[in-house]
Amino acid sequence: MNGHDFTFHGAALVALASGALHWPRERLLVVSDLHFGKPGRIARRGGSLLPPYATQDTLLRLEMVVEQTAATTLIALGDSFDDLQAAEDLPEPERLWLTRLMAGRRWVWIAGNHDPAPQGLGGSHLASFRHLGLTFRHMAEPGATGEVTGHYHPKARLSAQGHGAARPCFLLDGARVILPAFGTYTGGLHSDAPVLAALMQPCAIAVLTGTAALAIPMPRRQASAPASTSLR
Repeated sequence: MNGHDFTFHGAALVALASGALHWPRERLLVVSDLHFGKPGRIARRGGSLLPPYATQDTLLRLEMVVEQTAATTLIALGDSFDDLQAAEDLPEPERLWLTRLMAGRRWVWIAGNHDPAPQGLGGSHLASFRHLGLTFRHMAEPGATGEVTGHYHPKARLSAQGHGAARPCFLLDGARVILPAFGTYTGGLHSDAPVLAALMQPCAIAVLTGTAALAIPMPRRQASAPASTSLR
């Protein structure tokens, strides 16, 4: 399976090219920021229209990675729905699709800032979840360690010969893992943003997602050159 293998606080994990995090030994899969119902929420607020198939596309990709990994536990790291109304308005075919995915699996919904938790669905609804030394929550906490989070939708740019495109990415260091948004049309925050630079250690790497998982040093902004003090 296409992914970047790494060890984090004793856990052998895989950052998959799909944007999901896999813990093979525990048969555990983690996704973040599904944002089901985003096009509807934006339309309700008078924003620009997004393609209406975003939820179906997210569900299709989620189903594929669940089947590929044979996961028996899934943790959704918050912002699974774009807001509480989106959870209530989930069309019946998509609701049944999600119900089939959940059947026979332990499913943990972590509360996000968009949705406290989709209460109308099954599974567990928690503020955070701890398993074998790792803590799963929506948003990173400064100073935390052994932490797996989402929220920021990180992305990074891979440049070649003066050209490049930003791709969603994982951010990894010795203290934390930040997942990319799994949902379709969710946008992202560049890894060199000050908030991410402040959270991640200098040794951090970015694992770009897409057709292949690619690990690179986490891109950071270059410090401005000091002003010249020479007299002329």
